[in-house]
Amino acid sequence: MSGKKVKNDAPVIENRRARFDYFIHDTLETGIVLDGTEVKPIRAGNCSIGEGYVKVEISPPRLLLFGMTVGEYQPAGSRQHVSDRARTLLAHRSEIEKLHRQVMQKGMTIVPLRLYFKNGYAKVLIGVAEGKAAHDKRESIAEREAKRDMDRAMSRRL
Repeated sequence: MSGKKVKNDAPVIENRRARFDYFIHDTLETGIVLDGTEVKPIRAGNCSIGEGYVKVEISPPRLLLFGMTVGEYQPAGSRQHVSDRARTLLAHRSEIEKLHRQVMQKGMTIVPLRLYFKNGYAKVLIGVAEGKAAHDKRESIAEREAKRDMDRAMSRRL
């Protein structure tokens, strides 16, 4: 054993809005292809996946992440990356085909849920999602407020 401990204090970039706007049916952890100047801003938390969505291409089978914005890395100078380009997600062919079959159903889409680092590699957790109607969102808000009220009551009791 080398005694070397790797600290994984890179931030987890969440798409909190996705769970409010969509019912998440199935999730998949995928890798992501990044340029060299994109890694440091993501580790610093200078990234947004809130407007992101994933498209499935059939030939060749691949997943493309659109709408993800990565901030600039100042020391890169003129060799800066394009902040809002389409990024390729890495998954097995069978997983891509399964996602394609699910998305072909009416009202289904693929959204990024979380961006994080695992063993030094950037990973994106994507989910097959179905859009919520306005009354479903009101139910989510009501459940959240009821839970908050119960937590308050329990904390006062203790």
